[in-house]
Amino acid sequence: MNQHYQVCTRCVMDTSARDIVFNSDGVCNYCTDLEAGTKNTLGLAPEEKERRLQALVAEVKAQGKGKPYDCIVGVSGGVDSSWVLVKAVELGLRPLAVHMDNGWNSELAQNNIENLINGLGVDLYTHVIDWHEYRKLMQAFFDANVVDIELLYDNAMTAVNYQQAAKYGLKHLLAGTNEATEGMRIPRSWNWFKFDKENILDISKKFSDVKIKTFPLFGVLDYIRFALVKKVHWVSVLDLMEFNKFSAMKKLQEKYGYKPYPYKHYESVFTRFYQGYILPVKFGIDKRRVHLSTLIVTGQITREIAIEDLKNIPYPSRYELEEDKAYFLKKMGWVESDLDAYLKAGRVEHDYYRTSYYKWKKLTGFYRSVLKSGSSE
Repeated sequence: MNQHYQVCTRCVMDTSARDIVFNSDGVCNYCTDLEAGTKNTLGLAPEEKERRLQALVAEVKAQGKGKPYDCIVGVSGGVDSSWVLVKAVELGLRPLAVHMDNGWNSELAQNNIENLINGLGVDLYTHVIDWHEYRKLMQAFFDANVVDIELLYDNAMTAVNYQQAAKYGLKHLLAGTNEATEGMRIPRSWNWFKFDKENILDISKKFSDVKIKTFPLFGVLDYIRFALVKKVHWVSVLDLMEFNKFSAMKKLQEKYGYKPYPYKHYESVFTRFYQGYILPVKFGIDKRRVHLSTLIVTGQITREIAIEDLKNIPYPSRYELEEDKAYFLKKMGWVESDLDAYLKAGRVEHDYYRTSYYKWKKLTGFYRSVLKSGSSE
């Protein structure tokens, strides 16, 4: 940490975020950045949101006319993506649900997805990554001692969504990303650039003999090809409607037999073990802080509730933590001493290996400067 320990007086972000700063009232930059960044989403009048939503729906329907689907919705089994799929159908759209199976789905997540797909009567495409291939990639990331093991899943899921959109000639990827439940940015020291195919390839080459065949890599040039050339766009559709995580969850439970998870992204066995054990123990990171802080600033929970939550371990119980640990060891082919050695090894930054991150920064900086100069003419 870069300073004495301190917690924000408004949310629960703390100095485990390396770039955190506090004003004279003890309020952190993550709070103020969230408020500034959501003026054009959460701050919109309800009638303006509705106008923009209906305009989007008309555009999606027109672009998908004559095609088997008119949009893609990536589903993980979590609340946000599940709710997007429900709302897409309610709005009269014809989505293709897309799921990426990396071998770590919980039984609960599989049941939630199945119930939702059957209840809504939509088609589901699942891309399955060969487990032995994915395990070798994960092992390489563990051996590299980088923080963002989930870069693998996030990169592959991004690729699968874009590929399915291109396959059917679609322009809209309706995403569960939203300002209400995840508008606060993740500290850069807590994860890594998600389009970094170069980083994945270099780490896999240095630490494994894996032959990448079923893992759908996604890099900066892929983004340019899909987003800028083919004009396929992610749309945070939940920002165009009133979205409360808890009311959405209640409706999913009542209508589709949805069963909730204890924390955000815990639909994957590995993700919950990674966020609930590896990140806190090896890297000193508790992702609940950023998730709960977003809900505090957007008025969905109180700071007092978040503080009480953080007093507990990031698992429903120690028994379930031990269950997941045993499952993780067996699935990865590790023994307890392997895990202990990994947890004790020092952190290595992602940019110690080859990366596309800095190329991406230059490209986006150039693009913003072009837009700015064009708007000033």
